[in-house]
Amino acid sequence: MKLLKDILYKVNINAVVGDTSIAVDAIDFDSRQITAKAVFVAIRGTVVDGHNYIDKAVVQGAAAVICEVLPEQQISGVTYIEVKNSNKALAVMASNYYDAPSENLKLVGVTGTNGKTTVTTLLYQLFKNAGYKVGLLSTVKVMVDDVAYEATHTTPDSLTINKYLKMMNTAGVEFCFMEVSSHGIHQSRTEGLTFEGGVFTNLSHDHLDYHNTFAEYRDVKKLFFDGLGKHAFALSNADDKNGTVMLQNTNAKPYTYALKNHANYKAQILENEFSGLLLSIDGSEVWTRLIGNFNGYNVLAIYATAELLGLEKVEVLRLISALESVSGRFQYLVSNKKITAIVDYAHTPDALKNVLETINSIRTKNESLITVVGCGGDRDQTKRPKMAHIASALSTKVIFTSDNPRSEAPEAIIEAMEAGVEPQNFKKTMAIVDRKQAIKTACQLAEANDIILIAGKGHETYQEIKGERFDFDDYNMVASLLKQLEK
Repeated sequence: MKLLKDILYKVNINAVVGDTSIAVDAIDFDSRQITAKAVFVAIRGTVVDGHNYIDKAVVQGAAAVICEVLPEQQISGVTYIEVKNSNKALAVMASNYYDAPSENLKLVGVTGTNGKTTVTTLLYQLFKNAGYKVGLLSTVKVMVDDVAYEATHTTPDSLTINKYLKMMNTAGVEFCFMEVSSHGIHQSRTEGLTFEGGVFTNLSHDHLDYHNTFAEYRDVKKLFFDGLGKHAFALSNADDKNGTVMLQNTNAKPYTYALKNHANYKAQILENEFSGLLLSIDGSEVWTRLIGNFNGYNVLAIYATAELLGLEKVEVLRLISALESVSGRFQYLVSNKKITAIVDYAHTPDALKNVLETINSIRTKNESLITVVGCGGDRDQTKRPKMAHIASALSTKVIFTSDNPRSEAPEAIIEAMEAGVEPQNFKKTMAIVDRKQAIKTACQLAEANDIILIAGKGHETYQEIKGERFDFDDYNMVASLLKQLEK
């Protein structure tokens, strides 16, 4: 139980109707969850406007309502607070309600188009191996030291974030690594959090269904670094053309990392094989089981972050050599017939290009590279032909199939993809709507030493079709199919 006025500390308030000294015992932005003595925060969502549910929340017992526009009819005994931005108000209130949990640990946010999950998860793994109590907020899962929770969003809502951070405080967690998505930044989910540092991985084509333009997408990412405090560090990829943009005007201490350009932290790829990478980092060699040039950047970001957080260089290099790959990120197996199957989350043009170029840089070209790829429904449509163009240009054979079609017809998504295939590459491609059949066909086409890439879903263990989720795990599926075909 807390006083409303204490929860409202640092919230930008326009008007107050009622008593802010009342005691409240919950905050929520979902009117269905409101009970007696709860605070209802009316959020303007992309589909639903919470202001339309204020009356319902009051009927269910809301003691206070936070909104951007005061309702015409106000109920006696209920406190109404008008704010400029309900999302920001919710985030600040969530932090206050859970006793500012981010201030009691070292929280590092990682943002960028690709690499967020890999960097945060491997930092969690590295610091755990170093003997610390560690937290993780990622696309794949949430970890409160050793206890795992299912993740629902790349960046959860601000109430959920602070709830987990409070749990981490209780568990004695010292460091927490958190994915920070552009949606999360734009919707102020990280407002009110105290970050020890921020990491920028890269920026490429994604989420233009939400942000409208690439410039808007970039500027939203930059907002995260603009909000870092003077005590924090801001670590940015100097090889990305937007890397310096992220550091402009930040109050944090700026640092850079790069494989090509001048930077505070430098690395060079000495060997790149399916068994891993040999890197030279700041003059010291380290072997990692991670694969591909893009993972060279991820490893360097991890190294730099760990050193900025106070770990010794030699210890960090030792811990990097023990890191294991992240589920659904260049996760591979080799069948008894010497067919290599790779499952990767690559769902943007740049990520797909990186994975395919990595495979092509390692393979001898005497074997075929068969790519199975689709695009998600109800998402950025402009990347569909680009994905198909890249897949058909860099693969021996390509099978276009369903990803998560959601409410769209998968046939229409595939047709939009095929528009990006150049005429000389048409004969390389085929379309198989059913994802299981597409993977099975790739397995049937593959011969000894061939490589199958299954892209787009990575760690996901479901397919979303017409509002329903069906069990589907790319890695388990290809492993099972290859085993069956070898009998």
